[in-house]
Amino acid sequence: MVRACIGKASAVAASSGGGKSAAAPRRVLVLGGTGRAGGATATALSDLRPDLSILVAGRNREKGTKLVSKLGERSEFVQLDIHNARRLEAVMESVDLVVHAAGPFQREDKCAVMQAAISTKTGYADVCDGMDYSWRAKSLHEEAKAAGVPALITAGISPGVSNVMAAELVRAAKSENCGEPERLRFFYYIAGTGGAGPTALGTSFLLLGEDVIAYHKGREIKLKPYSGARNIDFGEGIGKKDVYLLNLPEVKSTHKFLGVPTVSARFGSDPFIWNWGMETFANFLPADILRDKNIVLKLTECVDPFIRVIDGIVGECVSMRIDLENSNGHNTMGLFTHNSLSVSVGYAAAAFALAILEGSTKPGVWFPEETEGIAIEARKLLLQRASQGAVNFAMNKQSQMVVDTDHKEIGKGIYV
Repeated sequence: MVRACIGKASAVAASSGGGKSAAAPRRVLVLGGTGRAGGATATALSDLRPDLSILVAGRNREKGTKLVSKLGERSEFVQLDIHNARRLEAVMESVDLVVHAAGPFQREDKCAVMQAAISTKTGYADVCDGMDYSWRAKSLHEEAKAAGVPALITAGISPGVSNVMAAELVRAAKSENCGEPERLRFFYYIAGTGGAGPTALGTSFLLLGEDVIAYHKGREIKLKPYSGARNIDFGEGIGKKDVYLLNLPEVKSTHKFLGVPTVSARFGSDPFIWNWGMETFANFLPADILRDKNIVLKLTECVDPFIRVIDGIVGECVSMRIDLENSNGHNTMGLFTHNSLSVSVGYAAAAFALAILEGSTKPGVWFPEETEGIAIEARKLLLQRASQGAVNFAMNKQSQMVVDTDHKEIGKGIYV
């Protein structure tokens, strides 16, 4: 059984007024809390549930102290290195839930934070965007289930909210007898790096060292990173943008758990020099360099000042579009646009964290699109919370905005 504090949280029913409840205060640990994603998560949790006690963990005391001063008296800072297992478990003993936002997750060969959560019987959520890491975490499902620990992985904005949007598209299509889902495509756009900081930049570079896993008619295929460009219309305020194939975990998980035979994910950015740079790195830098986390993080430090200047010019907006094609020709899409990537990640991660605290998640390790991961009846509230401040959020709209309407052949007879 989960310890009493989580067990009590399971009985909390989300209210219709934003999901806030009169339950006793819970205590949440945010790892990477001095980073942009972690700091935004702590801020969003404080906004959505002022009754929560929030423990902000990080290595930078000055940043942490500054953040908790804004969050209020229920918050405090703890200096913590997540690689110190003994210290990590000691801190987690005092909390009900841990949100792991201390990336990048690529090239991490152990799921140390989740192991600590299981050991201390602490609820767990992360904003992982790494394919290998997410499935390594998923392999701990039975261990987490036996310990009574509910855990949500890849629970940020993309992946995360995008997975839930895909699940809702598939559910609606089936309930409306639209035939069988045949093709699911994730399209993502951010201006510059979205202002998300060095971690997001390092993640982008590390992804260039990975073959892209996609699915074509049920068969797994591997493609070249940052290839297969398509021009996609992200709607009002964003318009048409070029996007490119990347190896993102929602492709494999939605293929498996939603049963869609053809799935792919593409990403693009502004200005064009950023996409040009990513293509250049993917095509000309040796894969061994792009797969070396230490080298990539040093490279990130070198180019980060330049990227910050670009972000200051082009802004920090994020947009994602999920398209579903069905066997009877009835095609639908979901669209999400926010003016700040880091703020949107914060509300998304907070929404998933609250789904655990409020009892919408069963013990075990779950991807967001799995029914047991987030109860279907709780998805509406989750999307409501995650879309706080969004300038455009729509679901189950007819898919008529793809500019590049003809499927481009990526390999012999392969279209994704």
